[in-house]
Amino acid sequence: MEATKRHWILIPVAFLYRIATGLRNKLFDWKILRSEEFDLPVISVGNLTVGGTGKTPHIEYLVNLLKDKHEIATLSRGYKRKTSGFRLSTADSTPQEIGDEPYQIKRKFPDIHVAVDANRCRGIHTLCKHEQTKGTEVILLDDAFQHRHVTPGINILLMDYNRPIYDDALLPLGRLREAPKGSSRAQIIIVTKCPVNIKPINFRITAKNLEIRPYQRLFFTTFQYGDLIPFDSQGKSHPLSSIHPDNQILLFTGIASAAPLVDKLKEYTPHIIHLSYGDHHNFSKADLQEISKQFQAIKAENKLIVTTEKDAARLMGSTLDETIANNTYYIPIEVVFLQNQQESFNKYITDYVSKNSRNRIVHQRTNVHKS
Repeated sequence: MEATKRHWILIPVAFLYRIATGLRNKLFDWKILRSEEFDLPVISVGNLTVGGTGKTPHIEYLVNLLKDKHEIATLSRGYKRKTSGFRLSTADSTPQEIGDEPYQIKRKFPDIHVAVDANRCRGIHTLCKHEQTKGTEVILLDDAFQHRHVTPGINILLMDYNRPIYDDALLPLGRLREAPKGSSRAQIIIVTKCPVNIKPINFRITAKNLEIRPYQRLFFTTFQYGDLIPFDSQGKSHPLSSIHPDNQILLFTGIASAAPLVDKLKEYTPHIIHLSYGDHHNFSKADLQEISKQFQAIKAENKLIVTTEKDAARLMGSTLDETIANNTYYIPIEVVFLQNQQESFNKYITDYVSKNSRNRIVHQRTNVHKS
């Protein structure tokens, strides 16, 4: 597992951070700070750490699971967007207006509602009243584990297998947003990014270290990489197996951890040049010029540019030169449950949604009757 680099001089700051976050959580526990419940199924997906644990792919998994039987809405803050307040995505929305992850979700699932609002309570109320979305039956909250003003029906906590919360420290010493005991608020804990060949003993060690409570369910997932999809949407998709050992790949990424993708590509070719940018990086004109320059400098004939689906979403609508537009492919990922846990997880979610969807119908009928 990945070791967390710590700068011990930051211990006093981390101590003060622990006091602040601990007090905030206590104020919610003591009902001094208000938390609101809603009369429709609300499922939150979040984490205790900064950086990527795979929230978007798990949100997409839930959308796929529920969208055929229920009217779905996703709600996030729209990280790094250039707008404010409540925003409902449309076919014309851009990553700058709603954020890269909501934009990606809307592109993949155009028939669901995708909204952003830093104030999740206001966002939920607006979704339930907005003319276009008032039929919403299920709301999926993205990155809302610390947003305690909402009490979700199911709290799903994600933990990166390579960065376990029990081996981490609070900000700024480590990556934790709050103390590991905050995991007690979750009904479901999912250990993400697991190796496909993980051994049974590692499952047991992880479960023991997490101190799973009787009311909690523990699941393990990994990522499955999809085909190479051309950025311009005009060309043909190719399986990863079409990459040959003599292919030269220029990979550029703006995500929290690109190591799994790099390792995957190395299964096919050792010739990889990786341009790494910060998480949620907004690619500037200078960045794109550098990518184009680096690609043109590769002398091999069998060469291509590869990026992540999230990075590709950020570039949609940008003016790209022909070098990038014609040679870039992105790789989508999807969640795969390990230990034959998929059916159990699906049933837990669908049973909750089915039961609480009926509760909302009863609630609405009661309100109509009272009127």
